[in-house]
Amino acid sequence: MKIFSVVLSMLRPVRFLIIAFTCALLLLSSTVPALAITSYQSDNTEETDQLLEIQKATDEVGRSAPPGLKEVQKKSNEGLNEVQGAADIDKQKRPENSQDSSSVEGEIQNLLEKVTGKK
Repeated sequence: MKIFSVVLSMLRPVRFLIIAFTCALLLLSSTVPALAITSYQSDNTEETDQLLEIQKATDEVGRSAPPGLKEVQKKSNEGLNEVQGAADIDKQKRPENSQDSSSVEGEIQNLLEKVTGKK
C-alpha cells in the first residue's frame, strides 16, 4: 500500500499537465474535421451537368439500334472509355501521366539505402 501512495503523491504535480494535454487533444480532435470544410467546394451544378450529358447519351443509345463495332471503337477511342469519354481525364492516373511517379518498391528501396548508409 505504501508503494501505491508514493506513486500517487508523485503524480500530483503532473496531474495538471495530464488534464491540460487531454483537454487540448479533445479540442484539436474536434476542430480538425471543421477545417475540412474550407477545402475546395465544387459548384452544385458541375456534377449534375455531367450526369445530364451522360443521361442524354444513354437515352439516345436506348432509342436507336444497337451500335456496331466500328462505332463503339470510335467512341471509346475519344477518351478513356465509351461511357465516360474524356470527362475528368486530367484528374485520373494513366501510364502517360504517371511516368515520373515512384513505386512503393522503389520508395522502400530508397528508405533502406538511407537507413543502411549505402546512398
